[in-house]
Amino acid sequence: MSLKTAGAVLTRTLWARGSGTPPVARSSRVNGLSSTCSGGEQQGREKTEAQSRGSDGPNGDGPPAGEPPHRCPSRDKKRPKEPAGAPGVSGVRRRSYTSTAAPADLRSYFWTRYNDTKRLVHDLIPPGACNLLNSSTIYANNEVDLSEVDIYGFDYDYTLALYSNALNALIYNTARNFLIEHFKYPEGIRKYDYLPNFAVRGLHYDIQKGLLMKIDAFHYIQPGTVYRGLSPVPDEHVLELFGGTYHIPLQQDSGFYGKGPKVKQFMDIFSIPEMTLLAVANDFFITNDIEYDPVHLFKDVSEAIGMVHLKGYMYKWIMQDLGEHFFILRGEETEAVLHRLVSHGKKLFLITNSPFSFVDKGMTHMVGKDWRDFFDVVIVQADKPHFFTDCIKPFRRLDGNGDLRWEKIKSLDKGQIYKQGNLFDFLRLTGWRGSKVLYFGDHLYSDLADLMLRHGWRTAAIVPELEQETRVVSTSRYSLNLTWLQALTGLMERLQTYRDPESKQILQEWQKEREELRVMTKNMFNPQFGSIFRTCHNPTYFSRRLCRFSDVYMASLSCLLNYDLSYIFYPRRTPLQHEAPLWMDQLCTGCMKTPFLEEMSHIR
Repeated sequence: MSLKTAGAVLTRTLWARGSGTPPVARSSRVNGLSSTCSGGEQQGREKTEAQSRGSDGPNGDGPPAGEPPHRCPSRDKKRPKEPAGAPGVSGVRRRSYTSTAAPADLRSYFWTRYNDTKRLVHDLIPPGACNLLNSSTIYANNEVDLSEVDIYGFDYDYTLALYSNALNALIYNTARNFLIEHFKYPEGIRKYDYLPNFAVRGLHYDIQKGLLMKIDAFHYIQPGTVYRGLSPVPDEHVLELFGGTYHIPLQQDSGFYGKGPKVKQFMDIFSIPEMTLLAVANDFFITNDIEYDPVHLFKDVSEAIGMVHLKGYMYKWIMQDLGEHFFILRGEETEAVLHRLVSHGKKLFLITNSPFSFVDKGMTHMVGKDWRDFFDVVIVQADKPHFFTDCIKPFRRLDGNGDLRWEKIKSLDKGQIYKQGNLFDFLRLTGWRGSKVLYFGDHLYSDLADLMLRHGWRTAAIVPELEQETRVVSTSRYSLNLTWLQALTGLMERLQTYRDPESKQILQEWQKEREELRVMTKNMFNPQFGSIFRTCHNPTYFSRRLCRFSDVYMASLSCLLNYDLSYIFYPRRTPLQHEAPLWMDQLCTGCMKTPFLEEMSHIR
């Protein structure tokens, strides 16, 4: 099997979707969706009719007992088979039934299907397939032709400049001290050190209830990801708190910029220390049985975090650290990207909320003293997202000392530094409109949403978490567990149509195993909240916004170095729910007939 074929098999297996409809009678056409390999093509045609009549179960939907499916000689080179019932999945029940003997009853029939499907899952993931993912890939939500892009725009923080996680600890410690010294919170909070792996980006916080949680794209809370302080809230208690449902109504949920009346979404990377401080402060009051108001706590923590930025502490730390190369990462890659774009005749601009002195120090460190020569327009302290929506604030020019000039701005000139302003004047003065502009930013709301929805610019999201997420997804343990989780869900979907007591008991056992698999896959990303992109099987609220507001997304700006500037990014055509059964035949890669195709069509 070629590497390309192996990757296709793995991808289609992981993401194939079922139709969501009750099972239908098996037909000869379904059995005919089989091998295309030359060695067994004729044999497959001769056996199609016989297989459609054969049965190893009460529904007559399998090959005749004792007759193995056709395999190519090349298939013999796959990895050695693991013991039946446990291919790469720990803590799972094993059964001794096999498909070579006719089942005596429904119980043995279903456990036969269970074991055979599990073995098939192992066969569908050939050795080396898990190494195909690359964190330097640019992923497309929409088709983007770089040859049509003439102007490249950038945010600064976490876009041109990537920071190490050590910065979060300093933000947390300083804000915690503000909370104690300025807002007079108990001294005991100082005993809580920063927890670097507690929170993840994209979480929601219920301001009135003091709950940190993960919500999916359909506004449902993911069970097992609700925390009050540093302790998980039992699922049954979550249901009580939200009136018997996991659903968060739209009127309470985050607004367009992630700030709802009762629930706020933490969308940017700088918010991770804020979430941690909220959890720590809540935990202190709860564990010490001290009465407090969660709304006051939320506002005080938000203000303490804001003071770190407003008082310039973060800027001071980074500017003092440049000589040690401690906070800013991959500066040489940023220089390489800018040089490559300019050498190909592209125009560049910078729009950032950071002050000029901070940007100048960082860009000089990464690119050199002549960094402004790369940019046709530089705008600092832009006050995004209001920069993209207001049409009142005028541009002001800064002189060489960083002081504001008073003259009216009639043009945006190269080599000059501008402050504030608004996008409408920017468009009028530059004429840069539509899909020929591609803007890079890390904040989906402040950087990208308005540009895509209102102005038709192309947008690119920088998502540093992709590096860690792709490392997890690339492990064989994750791939096997996830594929088996999907296959088990398909088996459960079939089994639920049987109402006899034994079938119901088996369904309960499988449901328990499914929940265990879900917890295992979640914990591989983050023990508290899992992946920032998935809630069990659904996309997260963050993931849905990422797809909505960005044409492409990537781990860092340096990913551009891997692509030609005439490259076209094509989004993958993933199956819709009603299309999924048609895709299952693609699991037959030309090397093996897929047994139990009808069961496999229900993989989720």
